[in-house]
Amino acid sequence: MPTITIRRNELGRLAGWPITIDMLETLLPLVKGELKETGTDGEELKIELNDSNRPDWWCVEGIARQFRLHRGKPVRALPRQTGRRAGVPQIRVESPVQPLRPFLGACIARSIRVDEPLLDQLIQTQEKLAEIFGQKRRALSIGYYRLDPLVFPLTYTAVKPTAAVFTPLGMEQPLTLEAILEEHPKGREYGQMLKGSPLIPYLFDAKGRPLSLPPIVNSREVGEVRAGDRNLLIEVTGTDLRLVILLINLLAQNLVDRGATILPVEILYPNATAYGRRVTMPHDIAEPMTLTSGQVEAVLGMRLSGAEASRALRKAGHRVSAARGGWTVTPPPYRGDLMHPVDLIEDIAMQLGYDRLTPELPATFTVGGVTQNTRLEERVRRWMIGLGFQEVMTNILSSRGDLADKMGLEPPMVEVENALSLQYAALRPWLLPSLMRVEAASGHAFYPHRIFEVGEVATIEETDGARRSRSEPHLAALLASPSAAFSELHSSLEFLMLEAGVVYRLEPAAHPSFLEGRVGAVRIDGHTAGWIGELHPAVLERWKIAMPCVAWELNLTRLRPVPSVRRPEAPPLPG
Repeated sequence: MPTITIRRNELGRLAGWPITIDMLETLLPLVKGELKETGTDGEELKIELNDSNRPDWWCVEGIARQFRLHRGKPVRALPRQTGRRAGVPQIRVESPVQPLRPFLGACIARSIRVDEPLLDQLIQTQEKLAEIFGQKRRALSIGYYRLDPLVFPLTYTAVKPTAAVFTPLGMEQPLTLEAILEEHPKGREYGQMLKGSPLIPYLFDAKGRPLSLPPIVNSREVGEVRAGDRNLLIEVTGTDLRLVILLINLLAQNLVDRGATILPVEILYPNATAYGRRVTMPHDIAEPMTLTSGQVEAVLGMRLSGAEASRALRKAGHRVSAARGGWTVTPPPYRGDLMHPVDLIEDIAMQLGYDRLTPELPATFTVGGVTQNTRLEERVRRWMIGLGFQEVMTNILSSRGDLADKMGLEPPMVEVENALSLQYAALRPWLLPSLMRVEAASGHAFYPHRIFEVGEVATIEETDGARRSRSEPHLAALLASPSAAFSELHSSLEFLMLEAGVVYRLEPAAHPSFLEGRVGAVRIDGHTAGWIGELHPAVLERWKIAMPCVAWELNLTRLRPVPSVRRPEAPPLPG
């Protein structure tokens, strides 16, 4: 979760009243925030925001805006664009950039005085949004430019790595785009996403003046915003047009809150998009939602008057109008997190205060129990520990590199559509990569290493022409030692099957993660229930594991559930 640094006096100025530390502790729950640290002067504040779906709160402007709304103070709205207007500055998006980073958004902020505190906040907001919400700039990146030197229309295209030259931020000498990727710190940090591409994204104005190499670095000439500037161009590039528009709306609202005048920019795309070929930004993409009083009462357990619910929704920034049995609610243009009426009800609860909700005991009491599959998993753990294995517990979320690339195969997997981190962007389809990650970090421990895990994996299945995902329990074991061999680990699998009362057989098979001729498929009732074999040297090399490894993995749903064994009651004590 993001942690931001702000100044208390600046927060108070934007909110409209002086804010004390005690007051801040009371107000921060409105933005799901927590005060982590206060500077010695009582002015510098470090605040952790605990909602990954509300990037509008990840800045001093967003926090102050919510405080104002909660107190019923007015907040300036973004100018609403209606139809095409003559004389609007344009940015042309050309076809060569489409396979790389197809979408760009922009707007203009005039009559804003950039000082050092504002400059610090612009940079911090840019970094937090691009790193976390923008997935380390892969999905979204942000650029600020000095507007006055620019001549419209601008062009966003892709060129050969040696076709353009400019001086990037933080450097004194001009470099080609290729050299920027190799020599500039940001190029070395983020250039991997453009590796192998014959063309590089490039943004320039009507006079050929370079603005940036998105999403890496701005040019020093116009991309270095300085204290004293009054007119800015805000630009966002990305892979999802809706998110690009959302981020432009958010950044524009932040500057509106600081007194800027926001002017539109028209983006001309080479092909039709979900919003047309010509998109004027800021662009209000908010869609009205219907909320009924019955829904509110069912979730919160309390009946609210129409006026009370409307007032709470407006304090969350929504536009509200009465509808039959409830309300029509239109979110502000900088919010993209609302998917269900429950999201609106959460806003109401936050504005009312959770202390107003009265807890109720369940009307029906039930007795819980352990499922047959859980009993099996518990017994499997005891058997493996008895065999001398050490249990590990790892995350079900992992990276595609660990799950596929390092293992030398490309399994179908369930991926997170809007992952905040590439390290946790997919659900594991098998357990062995998790054990390999543990072994890769355990080279300092005495050998042999005998580890296992019982855990959930996610699989994809086709049912009636539709793709669905489901989770199932797996068991995997790994042995690493100088003398690790197939037969040694096979004995543990044999013992497990004997204890479980399962008849199985091994069949020769091929698997890219294992050595050819030293891998077998575990077959139960005619189905492949798992794999056993010696890990391929190429796999070990990718994981930086120096010791030979053997492993097996088993789908526990192929084992019949074993009923739990009740212990006999102890005999009564004498006398």
